[in-house]
Amino acid sequence: MKILFFIACLLFTLFCFGQQQIIEKARDYIETKCNKNFKEVLYVNITEQKLYHIKENEIVKTFVISSSEYGTGSEVGSNKTPLGLHKIKEKFGDKTPINGRMIERVFYGQIATIFTDNNKSKTDDVCSRILWLAGLEEGLNKGEGIDSYNRYIYIHGTSEEGRLGKPASHGCIRMKNKDVIELYEKIKIGILVLIL
Repeated sequence: MKILFFIACLLFTLFCFGQQQIIEKARDYIETKCNKNFKEVLYVNITEQKLYHIKENEIVKTFVISSSEYGTGSEVGSNKTPLGLHKIKEKFGDKTPINGRMIERVFYGQIATIFTDNNKSKTDDVCSRILWLAGLEEGLNKGEGIDSYNRYIYIHGTSEEGRLGKPASHGCIRMKNKDVIELYEKIKIGILVLIL
């Protein structure tokens, strides 16, 4: 019994240490590179394919995501996921039902077929909610030919839920539909989004 208790304590300590490292990495980037303080940030870890909702120095929720299957980068037409600091500039989908398919940020009544296996959608569906990102770093994700906002980089729901957890998108950050709705309700326009 003592051994099990020791193992449980050790795992909990490692978990807390890992969470603190995630928070510190986000804080260091934002404070040193961009000279900004934050109380709340969405931190997208490309390697782990996870999005961490950090608030008041605590990870309040972790979501599985998919970034681009073409890697990271900011060039227009590359279909890559841009790195660096962003903010949520606009939100869409208040009245869109779960799995509702949006075309140019508008729901026209069509419900997407959700794939829970490795199948690809023929239409690269944007579903349920959209959080439209604007880059904040000139020369990295903001400016001529590399601008995240002009590239229509979103955090959004997907019909390819079975492919989450590995790079599979065309540049955006994909989430499970129920997860993006939950996140959408909790965050406001202007919140920082860090992609590393």
